[in-house]
Amino acid sequence: MRDYIEKFSNVKALAIGDLMLDRFAYGTVDRISPEAPVPVLKIRSCKEMLGGAGNVVANLAALGCVTTFVGVVGQDSEGRRVAELLSKVQCWNRLFFHPEAKTIVKERMIAANSHLLRVDKEERLPDLSPIWDEFFAAASQAIRSADVVLLSDYNKGFFTPKTTQAILKLCREFGKPAIVDPKGRDYSKYNGATFVKPNLKEFQEASERELRPADPNFRTEAIAAAKRIFERYEIENLLTTLSEYGMMRFSRQNPDDPRQIPTEAKEVFDVSGAGDTSLATFGAALGAGASVEEAMELANLASGIVVGKLGTASATAAELRDALDAKRAAAERAIEAATAKTVRIDAGENAVSAAPSEKTSNFGRRKLLTREELAEVVADLKRRGKTVGFTNGCFDCMHFGHLNSFAQARAECDALIVAVNSDASVKRYKGPNRPIQNETTRSAIVAALELVDYVVVFDEDTAEPLIDLLRPDVVAKEGYSLDRWPEGRQVVAYGGRAVELKRVEGYSTTNLVERMKRADEAKEEKR
Repeated sequence: MRDYIEKFSNVKALAIGDLMLDRFAYGTVDRISPEAPVPVLKIRSCKEMLGGAGNVVANLAALGCVTTFVGVVGQDSEGRRVAELLSKVQCWNRLFFHPEAKTIVKERMIAANSHLLRVDKEERLPDLSPIWDEFFAAASQAIRSADVVLLSDYNKGFFTPKTTQAILKLCREFGKPAIVDPKGRDYSKYNGATFVKPNLKEFQEASERELRPADPNFRTEAIAAAKRIFERYEIENLLTTLSEYGMMRFSRQNPDDPRQIPTEAKEVFDVSGAGDTSLATFGAALGAGASVEEAMELANLASGIVVGKLGTASATAAELRDALDAKRAAAERAIEAATAKTVRIDAGENAVSAAPSEKTSNFGRRKLLTREELAEVVADLKRRGKTVGFTNGCFDCMHFGHLNSFAQARAECDALIVAVNSDASVKRYKGPNRPIQNETTRSAIVAALELVDYVVVFDEDTAEPLIDLLRPDVVAKEGYSLDRWPEGRQVVAYGGRAVELKRVEGYSTTNLVERMKRADEAKEEKR
C-alpha cells in the first residue's frame, strides 16, 4: 500500500467537471445582534479555495499526482481567481471562460468549529455550443495523455447527456478508466463509465430503494439496489460511500458478492469535500496500479483524515503514509499479543491446547471491538499470514462446555474472534425470558478469557453479515453439521474451513437454568 503512495508522483490524473470558488470567513461570536436574533460574527480571517471539481484537483495535487483539469468558468473576476488557484496547486489546466456564464461561489461563515451560514451565488452553466469544438479538442488531448479520468458532477449544468457521453466515449476509445462522482436520479448519461461513486443518499435515489446500513438485512437490500441500477444503466461498477459505515463496491459481473470496508474516521469536525478526497485517492491508487480493494482502502483512509479537519480539505501523501504506519504498528502490537503464549484446558480425554492472546490477561482490555475496528484488525492479521478463527453464540451462563469449545476453536487458528448475540437477538432466538445476563456482562466475561482474542456484539439473527465483512479463515461451532449451519457453508463457499467442535456432554445453559429453577422450587417447598 505504501508503494502505491510512492507511485502517486508518476500518476497522470485528469479531472473534469463543475468548478467553483469556495470562500471561508472565520471568526468568533460573543453577542447577538440588537437588530435581529442572530449571532454577530467578528471575522478574523478569510480564505479562498478551489471548490467542486476544483477540490478534486486540489486533492490530486496534494497526493503528488501529475494533475490536469479541463473545465468551464465565467468570464468574471471569480473565474480569474479560480485560474490563479489552479496554477498555485501546480495543475496544468485548460480553462474555458464562457462569455455567458457566471462562476459559482460558495461562502461559508464559521465560528470556532461551527458553520453559521452558507451563501451560494450560482446559476446553471449555459449551453456549451459557443465553445464546444475547442473544448472537445482539449478534452480529447487530455484524456489521451491521462492514466485515469475523474468526472466530478455537481449538477451545475456542465455534465449534460451530450457532454458526459462525449467524454466517456473518448475514455473508452483511449482505454482510460473513467470514475464518476454522480448527481441526480438518472444515471443514463453515465452509461459506459468504469465506476460510478454515489453516496448513500444518491444510491437510494438512483435505485429508488430505502437503505439503512445499520439494519441486519442491509447487505441483501443493497445488492437488490445495485442490481436495479445495473439493469437500468450500462455501468461497470458501483462504489458506494456509506458515511460512518465505510464503503461498498458492486461489480456488474458479480453483484451478489459486494466488498464492504469499514470507515477510518475517528473524530469528525467537518465533511466538506470528503467525497472529493475519496474520489481523488481512489483514482490515484488505480492509476498507480492498485487493485480495486486496495484503492478502496486508501480512499477510505484519506477520507478519514479529511473529516477530522475543518473546511474543504485535502489529504496529503505524507498523511496517508503516516496513517498506514499507525495502522501497521497497531496491527503488530495486536498480533504479538495474539500469539504470545499457550494454555491448556484439561478435561481428561477432551484436553486441548491453544495459544491465546496475551492481551486477555487484563479484564476486557481493548478486546471488545466494534465490527469496523475488528475488520481493520482482521485485514492486518491476514496480511501477515495469520489464520483468523471465528465462533459465535449467546454465552448467557458461562460453563465448562463453552471453555472447551473456545479451546478447540483456538487450536485451529492464530487469533480467535467470538461474536456475542445482542440482547435483542437472544430474545428473538430464545424467548422473552432470555438472556439472563445482558450483552455488556456476557461480552465482558468472554473478553476476560485467555482463550479469546477479540469480541464483537452483533444484533442480526445470524452471524452471516459479520462473516461476510470479516472473511475468517476458520469458522467453528459445537453441535452443527454443515447442512444445518449457514455460516459454515458460507465460509466453505469462499475457500475457508468449517470445523464442527466436539461437545462435552452434560453442559448447557438451559440445563443450568432448569437446575436453578428446581433448586428454587425445592427451597420454596421446604418453607
